[in-house]
Amino acid sequence: MTDAVQRFRDSWAHLHPHLDLTGMETMGRVLRLAALMNNITEDALTDSDVSRPEFEILAALRRTPQGLRPRHLTRETLSSGAATTKRLTRLEQIGLLTRTRIERDRRETLVRLTPQGEQLIDTLFTHQLERETTLLAPLTPQERTHLATLLTRVLTPIDPQPPHTPEAPHP
Repeated sequence: MTDAVQRFRDSWAHLHPHLDLTGMETMGRVLRLAALMNNITEDALTDSDVSRPEFEILAALRRTPQGLRPRHLTRETLSSGAATTKRLTRLEQIGLLTRTRIERDRRETLVRLTPQGEQLIDTLFTHQLERETTLLAPLTPQERTHLATLLTRVLTPIDPQPPHTPEAPHP
């Protein structure tokens, strides 16, 4: 069985037979899989009027019912502050979230889902899980668990962990 990464690897091996290409084989597949999954997700979200990065913001907020500050959303979604602000503005305009000034520090806002936002992300998340299950169908349940464990071992040392933040204050 061959894939695009195997073809790329074979080309590099021909050009540089002395190089160890095992890292490229693994990371190339991880990156290609992520890019293809992002495309599949973007296509599936077309009818929802929500982009994939906006979906990620809604999902982060759904996982944190007390709400999040924009800087935490930026960290959660691995986005820039400007991109987060732009997405929050749009999602607020279409009624999926609210931004409220925090009483203790009027410069800070707390972002929360509206009931409409909760309902939408619950539906979208269910469909996303179905797409991911379909994508992983060639693997047995044990293989999926093993793959997740191996990827966790690689990701954990490089994935920045946010400092523990106490529950967000209620405005």
